[in-house]
Amino acid sequence: MAKRKILITLGDPAGIGPEVIQAALAAPGLPPEFDYEIVGDPSAGVLGKPDERSALASLNALEEAATRWISDPGIAAVVTGPVAKSQLERVGFRHPGQTEFFAEKAGVRDFAMCLTGDHLTVGLATIHIPYQEVARSLSTDEIVRIGLLLAGFARQKLRREPVIAVAGLNPHAGESGKFGREEIELIAPAIAELSAIDDATFVGPCVPDAVFRDAAQGRFDAVLAMYHDQGLIPLKLIDFDTAVNVTLGLPKPRTSPDHGTAFDIAGKGLASPSSMIAAIHTAARLAGPP
Repeated sequence: MAKRKILITLGDPAGIGPEVIQAALAAPGLPPEFDYEIVGDPSAGVLGKPDERSALASLNALEEAATRWISDPGIAAVVTGPVAKSQLERVGFRHPGQTEFFAEKAGVRDFAMCLTGDHLTVGLATIHIPYQEVARSLSTDEIVRIGLLLAGFARQKLRREPVIAVAGLNPHAGESGKFGREEIELIAPAIAELSAIDDATFVGPCVPDAVFRDAAQGRFDAVLAMYHDQGLIPLKLIDFDTAVNVTLGLPKPRTSPDHGTAFDIAGKGLASPSSMIAAIHTAARLAGPP
């Protein structure tokens, strides 16, 4: 019986994607129950010098991988190499990021961005939007929706009911309304609703400047952050080498390393494959047995 396959897109070939993928595939201990296939043209660009040609190659790799991922039952998961969104936009990419791209390809609206590493798992209530838009983009319904997806992922990862901290938006979690009312009017009602409909334990609104330390020390299994950098700054500080981006809600796993193209060090032998290795292992674990 043929093994199922995990597709790995090169990302922008002018960046570190090709080298970290090659190093990851050469590393010992990759799950042997899968075959691994690289999608993309490593020759379509000059290392450290992104251009339209390298951007188009990264977009073509994404399109091919997504099409096969959706249509071929033999494809168990896809791992995406790092891309440069500004470069992709030059060749017609119209999504905020790869998260939204794969959700659209799968026809999924109920999705979320999650980052998970050795010490922290973080879900994001809002993703790629300007900071000034965060407060007006939050809603109780959205926090509940993403909280449920995060609880499901944490449950799958831990094989037990998780304890999830829900971060506040404002300093000191609003200090009883002194620094903002989002905690009172949006976040606390979402926590109450989540607690009523899901078996996970939801705690909060938690003070944002302390909750990630508590989670890293094991008090919480995951944190639902209110915006992108609120969650990603502590995650990258603590778990940079092992952090993996997981798109929640898709019919098959899609993961990626939690770093960018690093054009400045491409081809210099400085890029670590650790996050790519973790992304491949996470994709295999989420894909599960045949």
